[in-house]
Amino acid sequence: MLESLGLQSVEELFEVVPRQVRFPELKLPKALSELEVTRLMTDLSSQNTNVLSHPCFLGAGAYRHYVPSVIAHLAGRSEFYTAYTPYQPEVSQGTLQAIYEFQTMMGELYNMEVANASMYDGASAMAEAAIMAVNVTGRRKIIMPRTVHPDSRAVTRTYTEPQGITIEEYATVEEALDHLDGDTAALLVQQPDFLGQLLDLQKLSDAAHAHKALFVVSAYPTAMGLIKPPGDFGADIVVGEGQPLGMTLSFGGPYVGIFTCRNEYIRQLPGRIVGKALDKNGKQAYVLTLRTREQDIRRERATSNICTNEGLIALIVTIYLSAMGKQGLRQVAEQSYHKAHYAAAEIAKLPGYSLAFDGPFFNEFVVRCRSVEAVQSVQAACRKAGIIGGYSLSEVYDDMADCLLFCCTEMNTREEIDRLVAVLSEV
Repeated sequence: MLESLGLQSVEELFEVVPRQVRFPELKLPKALSELEVTRLMTDLSSQNTNVLSHPCFLGAGAYRHYVPSVIAHLAGRSEFYTAYTPYQPEVSQGTLQAIYEFQTMMGELYNMEVANASMYDGASAMAEAAIMAVNVTGRRKIIMPRTVHPDSRAVTRTYTEPQGITIEEYATVEEALDHLDGDTAALLVQQPDFLGQLLDLQKLSDAAHAHKALFVVSAYPTAMGLIKPPGDFGADIVVGEGQPLGMTLSFGGPYVGIFTCRNEYIRQLPGRIVGKALDKNGKQAYVLTLRTREQDIRRERATSNICTNEGLIALIVTIYLSAMGKQGLRQVAEQSYHKAHYAAAEIAKLPGYSLAFDGPFFNEFVVRCRSVEAVQSVQAACRKAGIIGGYSLSEVYDDMADCLLFCCTEMNTREEIDRLVAVLSEV
């Protein structure tokens, strides 16, 4: 290797690395036995704060929902919980059946005709949706409001910029609608949006289709237990983040992306699809019926460079929805909705606080404080009281630096909400 590079030594190879960090002295402690390591790690872990025992009102894209105990017992079985990737998929009938069930449930959840085997996460699913819209329409402009999750917008820009796709972002949905034209490939929106507001999807769908653009929706899956799914409004592509369906917060991942679309666009679908067929003996068998990713076909023909799907997390989602059923999902959605509305009403009664919007919302709402300093005081008071408070919107919106985004799920009790209101009233 050195000869091919025209170098004389390994030291010469690393000359580009600054000398002070090139070969650092590793000041490691002496080796420990297993018993000593266990004792050390136990001592260190005892210093952690068990945040899971604290009331949590933080959402903003990752949600604390109850995870039924059956999930760990089933998903943790060795048949599923393995490092093996089924490169010979038809041999792995159990894995394929689980993915098939996942696809079926995602199609029913969003009322869409086709669902793939899953994407990496909700943000990558939206980015793939933007690229798919460009491939379907032949146009190269995507329009979205800034009320779409900032992470999803950032990932979409990262995916599309090297391909010469233009992403136009506007402050509001209304402003985005004003810029739809004959060059638009798709209108991308979020339901509910990042600020918790529920959108009039029929109005947005009609506006996009009037310009022959695709209508793409990123939808909170839990909300589908209570509100009409995007498929009811003529959405062309519906994506989402599957984390609320049986996954703990897990420090941000791994999560699972949901991707669904109309049947007419199936050939442009990223990833892969599991289908049901018959083997040579006439018995039911599961197979990969569509594989348009570059791992399986020539690179220039691939719809996406995605290499795999989040099989284990998709399995968890499937077990969760099987355990909860339609009525269970509806109860989770209803509790999240009613508890959020109770919290919003109680906070709005306090002097110095107001709701930033008066439109309908699901389980997240924006509270405007007296000042930016008041936001900091609220968060400090919540921490002191052992409450995981709201999300400061100053992180993403300059004009909302005095606002906090609060979230409620079925995990929040009335007592916890009253405690949050009491802390806010003291600030």
